[in-house]
This record gives sequence, structure tokens and C-alpha cells, in this order.
Amino acid sequence: MAALKILRHERYCQGVVEGKTSDRAYIDAGFKPGRNNAARLRAKENIQTRIEELQSHALKRHDVTVDRIIEEFAKIGFFDIRKIFDESGNLKLPSELPDDLAGAISGLEIVTAQKGQGKVEYVAKIKLADKRTALDSIGKHLHMFKEDVTVKAEVVQKTVSDLELARRLAFLMEKRANQL
Repeated sequence: MAALKILRHERYCQGVVEGKTSDRAYIDAGFKPGRNNAARLRAKENIQTRIEELQSHALKRHDVTVDRIIEEFAKIGFFDIRKIFDESGNLKLPSELPDDLAGAISGLEIVTAQKGQGKVEYVAKIKLADKRTALDSIGKHLHMFKEDVTVKAEVVQKTVSDLELARRLAFLMEKRANQL
């Protein structure tokens, strides 16, 4: 699908893809603010199709794929701290680290301190990416975790119509969902 013929619609779609809220993209596209107008525009099929197309194009342009994201999570999740040291126990230079190790390091600071009589001491501070978050993300992608939902309902010892019963059950289910 090519760019939308209505310029403001195209600007709106591009704004949404850039990360703006629907309302902000609506106003920035040149529309006057109005109650639910942005939501109505967003619900149109041609708008949804164009937004999906722009998002897909952006992902392809930046080479973002599910495999690549999982690969990056795996670098963090399966990082082994022992591999950043050489056989003598010295920290390897960043250029010596393989990609899978370097991808798990989020920060590196080297402090140089004078220790008198011409001696210099180097202290390396390494900040690693959050391993648990990476493993959780991989697990969720692989559907390894199941969420258990328990609904409790009170028994009413009163004769009510089927419609009233359905209404009360819906109310209790909504109330429980809001508590979660």
C-alpha cells in the first residue's frame, strides 16, 4: 500500500509509528482535538493497514526479527562471567570478547589509581544486563509459564432470572479482574 491520499491521515499514521499517542499523533497531523476522534480514525481499516505497513517497514529497515531479539536475550540469559577472563585471570580487552559475551555487558568502567613508586593499579567495573529479565522474556516467548486465574463467587440463595444471574456473574468477574 502506498502513502495514504489524505495527507493528514498519512501524518497521523507516521506519528503513531513514531511512538506518539493516538491523540498526540491526531493533533500533530493537523486535526483539531475532539473527543474520541483519534480513536475513530485509528479504527478505520485503511489506517490500521497503513500503520501495520509502516511498522513492518521499520522493523525490516532496522533488521528487527523475533530470532534476533531472542538471540540478544540469550546472550544475556546464558552469559558466563568466567569467559571474560583469560587463563591468567586477567580481564580480556573488549576487542577480544566474542559477540555473545560483549552483548551481555551493558557498561564497563576502568579506574586507574597510582599506588606509589610508579605502580599503577587498574580496577575494572563491569555492569551486566539483567539476566533474570532476559530469561523471563525467553520463557514467555516459548510459553513456558502459565498464569493461573481463580475466580471466587458467592452463592446467592435467591431465585433470579437467567439474565440477572448473568449480569451478576459478569459484575463479579469484572471486579475480580480489576483486583488483579
